[in-house]
Amino acid sequence: MTLDIIASDILTPGTHGFFTRKGGVSKGLYAGLNCGAGSADDATDVAENRARVAARFGTDAGALITVHQVHSADAVPVTAPFADIPRCDGVVTATPGLILGALSADCSPVLFEDRVAGVIGACHAGWRGALGGVIASTVAEMEKLGADRQAISAAVGPCLSQKNYEVGPEFFEDFLAENTAFARYFANGTGDRMQFDLPGFTLDQVRATGIGQAEWTGHCTYADPERFFSYRRNCHDGLSDYGRLIAAITL
Repeated sequence: MTLDIIASDILTPGTHGFFTRKGGVSKGLYAGLNCGAGSADDATDVAENRARVAARFGTDAGALITVHQVHSADAVPVTAPFADIPRCDGVVTATPGLILGALSADCSPVLFEDRVAGVIGACHAGWRGALGGVIASTVAEMEKLGADRQAISAAVGPCLSQKNYEVGPEFFEDFLAENTAFARYFANGTGDRMQFDLPGFTLDQVRATGIGQAEWTGHCTYADPERFFSYRRNCHDGLSDYGRLIAAITL
């Protein structure tokens, strides 16, 4: 099956993609292009899926860089494949030939580029990382490599939409404790439940860094099981694990 790739209009064509679950070799609840080595999927299948992603950019899987994502605010630079994979949620490079990847299954993947300076970045921004500052950290690390903040473009990929992101009062209070203005990202739900606007919050956090332009692709992971893995959907369906999507960018 052919890979199904969502591209952003504000990032350079052919150098990036938000990959859906289509076109992979994994089976069962991981069926398709599961790129998450942290899942309980067959390791050989995950390796083949990652090789297919790398091949889309004309190289092998050794060039595909991902990190051990921990919902942190940390981002790191990379110049060659990691000997020891770091625990962080953002990665940046100015090294041609590397592919930066962010894994997700409802959280927001964000891809960044300053093509003039030749600097790119990728980060995994769940609510905790986005609130904690992983987006700002990624942009700051890009600047250290020579990027011009105002020349950076960024795209937020498929993630959990507000309609499908029900949260409790404690979640709401965590955001208000950070900034009372964050109340605007919540809508009333049933009882004491609320609906959180993850893509809206993520996109505003990207724009708050002062970069040149940003957009969300507009896709909800929960709402489209044919195209996307979703942690929350699998939990609701009583499944024990979930596949991971990959967003990737190269120079």
